[in-house]
Amino acid sequence: MSWNQFDDALLAKIPAERLVRDPDLRLAHGTDASFYRLVPERIVRLDSLEEVRYVLAVCRDLALPCTFRAAGTSLSGQALSDSVLITLTDRWRGHRILDGGDRIALQPGVIGADANRYLAPLGRKIGPDPASINACKLGGIAANNASGMCCGTAHNSYHTLHAMTVLLADGSQLDSSDPASRAAFAAARPDLLAGLATLRAEVLANGALTAKIRHKYRLKNTTGYAINALIDYEDPVDILTHLMIGSEGTLGFIAEVVLKTVPEHPFKASALLVFRDSEQACLATSRLKSAPVAAVELMDGRSLRSVAGKPGLPDFIKTLDLAACALLIEVHGQTEAELEARCAQVMTISDAFSQVASVPFTRDSAGLWAIRKGLFPAVGAVRTTGTTVIIEDVAFPIEQLAEGVAGLQALFDQFAYHEAIIFGHALEGNLHFVFTQGFDEPAQVARYGAFMDAVAELVAVRFGGSLKAEHGTGRNMAPYVELEWGADGMNLMRRIKALFDPAGLLNPGVIINDDPNAHLAHLKPMPASDAIVDACIECGFCEAVCPSRTLSLSPRQRIVLFRELSRRERSGEEASSLAQLFDYQGVETCAATGLCADRCPVGINTGTLIKKLRSDKYRRFTPIARWSADHFATVTRVARTALGLKSIVTKVAGDRPLAGLVNGMRRLSGQRTPAWLPTLPSPSRYRWQQGEGLRGHRSGDGHERAVVYLPSCASRTFGQQAGAPALPEVVQSLLRKAGCRVIIPAGIDGLCCGMPFDSKGMAELAEAKRSELAAALWQASEQGRWPVLLD
Repeated sequence: MSWNQFDDALLAKIPAERLVRDPDLRLAHGTDASFYRLVPERIVRLDSLEEVRYVLAVCRDLALPCTFRAAGTSLSGQALSDSVLITLTDRWRGHRILDGGDRIALQPGVIGADANRYLAPLGRKIGPDPASINACKLGGIAANNASGMCCGTAHNSYHTLHAMTVLLADGSQLDSSDPASRAAFAAARPDLLAGLATLRAEVLANGALTAKIRHKYRLKNTTGYAINALIDYEDPVDILTHLMIGSEGTLGFIAEVVLKTVPEHPFKASALLVFRDSEQACLATSRLKSAPVAAVELMDGRSLRSVAGKPGLPDFIKTLDLAACALLIEVHGQTEAELEARCAQVMTISDAFSQVASVPFTRDSAGLWAIRKGLFPAVGAVRTTGTTVIIEDVAFPIEQLAEGVAGLQALFDQFAYHEAIIFGHALEGNLHFVFTQGFDEPAQVARYGAFMDAVAELVAVRFGGSLKAEHGTGRNMAPYVELEWGADGMNLMRRIKALFDPAGLLNPGVIINDDPNAHLAHLKPMPASDAIVDACIECGFCEAVCPSRTLSLSPRQRIVLFRELSRRERSGEEASSLAQLFDYQGVETCAATGLCADRCPVGINTGTLIKKLRSDKYRRFTPIARWSADHFATVTRVARTALGLKSIVTKVAGDRPLAGLVNGMRRLSGQRTPAWLPTLPSPSRYRWQQGEGLRGHRSGDGHERAVVYLPSCASRTFGQQAGAPALPEVVQSLLRKAGCRVIIPAGIDGLCCGMPFDSKGMAELAEAKRSELAAALWQASEQGRWPVLLD
């Protein structure tokens, strides 16, 4: 098989711009949040279920493995491929609110936090609450059975699933909420449904395996398939849909899930209780299991020490003994009285155990949760350049949680992971431990391998716990699935895989992997590139807010390519083609807004790197930029004039002649002049007087109201669509209706926030324009007396 065959088949149905073939772009778009690296041979971005069905058919015909990916925030290597990687466009963001918010139907491209925003007016939310909820998508949440601090096991995807639409490897489709679809599926795949019924009967006849399943799933558990479905459900269709939860794309494609929602309580409070040691904290947790608590987060002494120097945190953290262990407790209520009663009940329980410090329940709890949220960045900040931060995820029976904590800490000492910290969702016995790891040398890889062997023995064998509680098996834990589940459990999972995907084309190597060293292969390099971005672990939290993510690259992808470019240049490898690609994909199309820094757990602003690169690139244009800054009013007038001429020519001759002229000039200039865009607006026709609105408005109490209005350069340059009022007209009309005097700063035509210069890396000019603007606003606002509104 040649990849040309695949390309020809794909391009018969899929537009070329949604098929990624360039090797460097495949590297960038193929990266996920794990510490593994596979580069797909092809990446396809699909619009519809029919397109997914078609690509699966092509992969079947050509015997090509394929992997589905949602947001790429998974940590265990389950969203990687060295064959065909299938991703989704933004057309997969549909949702339907059902039964007044008691249920919600969600397509796989919906971001978890967006689902909660849809439900918020109804006082509801989805149950799963992974830490990546602002970036991860429902396809990944369901396929990984992802969970977090509050959902526990009761409110994860498995237990809140109402219905599902699924597409299997052979192209058969099932909508479990539709009786007609269920009947059609039963006719099309009687072998699969009969096979699931047979497996259920065999499991129920195997008392030891049934007991193990019940034990494992009273804990959080995402190791292997959700074989609890075989004892929880009798109908083979229900077994099928629940097996899909946590299947990590190895059994089929989840096209829609309908989830039962849970209440979003209006009243919340949190407390931080620090206990003498982990034993006392874990004993308190066992008692709190039956109390009305929403979350109990455990943090060991090392984790508390890691954030001790952060501003705004309680002073006592700096002096805590390393043996100390804290619980961060959150309580919810439907009313204030209910909240207060629950807080009092929790404190009564907790006071029975030895505490050394505490912050009592408060509704202003952002500072307390800053401790928990700061743990991961604290480890990331101290790691050596070139290493990565690894977050492992296990669960112990809660009655053995203290012993589990002690066992992990002993392993940290044994294998010299002195920076490692432990925190986690204590109510479920679910612990995360974070440590730094390099993979450049064989000795480093061997140390990690020996450490993971010891962790697996401790968790799965000694304590009968879960090697993956909520992050999914992936490649990372696939070699240990049989150690945790035994031969009977492993054989059962192999038979499930064979029923759904007999050719083994869906995400091979994930969950089931016969290579005992699979977790030590394909390790991701993290070469040094620039101090601005070296701390990046490629988690992908930044991608959802990036303005250019669908045009070119996301911040994560920019960093991946910049690291590779830096590596090639240092090693003397050919780098010119990548440098040329990165110039447009990485440098020219970055909006440099800094939104990525708001989402990044370690505060990386990729825009800062891009502006640094632009500074070098555009230094020769500084004189032109300085003239533009000094004559900004002239620049905006010229822009309005050009837009006016465009409007006149378009009316007289139409779009085509002007488009030909402008695009011809662009070709002759070597792409240095702007391209023609038929959507270019007309010029702004609005004119204002500086300081307009001098007559004040007074409110009913006699106090004057005024607002300084700063129309942006875009509002001053671009007009609205035909017949619509200009934006400055609308803003001023609203302000006057609100009884406000509108003040326009003096010299408005020449004022600029500095962004056009800052985004090109011309920091000095940007600062000069910002200072000029600040002085004008200070004067217009009467030295800060009036608020300033920017549109």
